[in-house]
Amino acid sequence: QVQLVESGGGSVQAGGSLRLSCAASTSTSSRKLMGWFRQAPGKEREGVASIYAGSGATFYADSVKGRFTISQDDAENTVYLQMSSLKPEDTAMYYCAASLYGLGLWYQTNTYSTWGQGTQVTVSS
Repeated sequence: QVQLVESGGGSVQAGGSLRLSCAASTSTSSRKLMGWFRQAPGKEREGVASIYAGSGATFYADSVKGRFTISQDDAENTVYLQMSSLKPEDTAMYYCAASLYGLGLWYQTNTYSTWGQGTQVTVSS
């Protein structure tokens, strides 16, 4: 089973940028869909962005469109989330997730079978 390790979180001021990384232990053959989710205290985990390993098709939550970019480096088995124009409401624990077959809705947590441990992003005003 694939293992995921996130990194790149931290504290930034509003308007700043961060790049999150998700290193996978396997190649794309065992993880057709990769996603980034976030969870703020007292709130449900929500889908932020996802990318299909084969086609490279991407999906974004409306709240991050135009500010966040998901990408993948197949050679490094790594998925990135470039976050720009950060807002205080982006503050959350960010999780990377993998789906073996890529079936289901990209923004639903039950589409994914493997999760990373999370990395904290804090945006101050």
